[in-house]
Formats: sequence, C-alpha cells, structure tokens
Amino acid sequence: MGYIGYARTALNATVTFLAIWAGLYLLLTGRGERFNIGGYLLRLSPYMWALYGISFCIGLSVIGAAWGIFIAGSSILGGAVRTPRIATKNLISIIFCEVVAIYGVIMAIVFSAKIAAVSSEKGFSSSDYYTGYSLFWGGLAVGLSNLICGLAVGITGSNAAVADAHDQQLFVKILVIEIFGSVIGLFGLIVGLLVTGKAEDFTGII
Repeated sequence: MGYIGYARTALNATVTFLAIWAGLYLLLTGRGERFNIGGYLLRLSPYMWALYGISFCIGLSVIGAAWGIFIAGSSILGGAVRTPRIATKNLISIIFCEVVAIYGVIMAIVFSAKIAAVSSEKGFSSSDYYTGYSLFWGGLAVGLSNLICGLAVGITGSNAAVADAHDQQLFVKILVIEIFGSVIGLFGLIVGLLVTGKAEDFTGII
C-alpha cells in the first residue's frame, strides 16, 4: 500500500470518526430529532433532483461515448498503420460508441419535457416530489448504463480492430460481441422510461 492508500485510509477513518462523534453528541444532548432525513429531503426543491437527473443522463452518456471512441479509435488508427484495410470497416465501432451519446440526448429531451415552471411560494405537491425523484433516478440509471455501455463497446471495438488486423475472419465474430455490448445502453433507456413513466408535470400546491 503506497502513500495514496494510507492517505485515503486516514481520510476515511477521520470522516467516519467525525460522523460518529457528531451523531453521538446530538443523541446524548437530547437533539436526536435532527436526524430527520425525510425532513431534509422535503426541504430540497424537486427541481434540483430533476435537473441533476437530466444532467447525469446526458453527461455520463457523453463521457461513456467519448471514452469508448478514445479506446476504439486509438486502436483502429494504430492498427491501420500496419494494415490500412481495417480503417474503414472498423468505423462501425465508432458509430456504436456515438449511439450511446445519442441515447443520452434523447432521454434528456424526454425528461426535460416533464419540467414546467411552478411557483414555489405555496410549496410543492407530492406529485412534484415524485416527478423530481423519478427523473433523478431515471436519469442516473440511463447515464450509468450508457457509461458502462460506452466502455464495453470501446474495449470490444479496440480488440476487434486488433483481431481484424491479424485475421480478417475474426472481425464478424467479435462484432457480434460488440453488438451485445451496445444493447446495454438500450436496456438503460428502457429502465429510464419505466422509472419515469408515471411522472407528471410539475403542478405545485393549488
């Protein structure tokens, strides 16, 4: 374990100690009711959760696509130096990675359609909180799925380029694996639609 490992362990131990100390202090001084997680969540605007979900949806999707293109593209360019025939055929791996970002953009547009301007002077309704939470978790599910999908497609596409440079008969076999990897992003899109399917537009307390 190097210096970074020791520093991380010390930081985790310090944070844990401070959290336990603060909790025991509040509990033993008769202020244990401050551990009100539900009250804390209700004090937060549901708009925040919704916008965070949309940000995670498109942000993580684009990161996954860019990471996958970086991994696959570098192998394609490197292999094309010795075997130029693989350059055009392996561009399908780049397309698969780009589709991951498109999934995130589409879902972010779908999620943002549920956001409407509401005055918070009288507070938010229960459906507003449900919409905010569902958009957050739906966007997070889509973003994480696309992030993993981009990495999977990029790594598989990198290996496909190297294998194709060695033996062109291996390209189709590895491409089948790459297609199955790209379906992960589609699964995340479906999960996001299921999570946010019953979410209504923001209405506020009337």
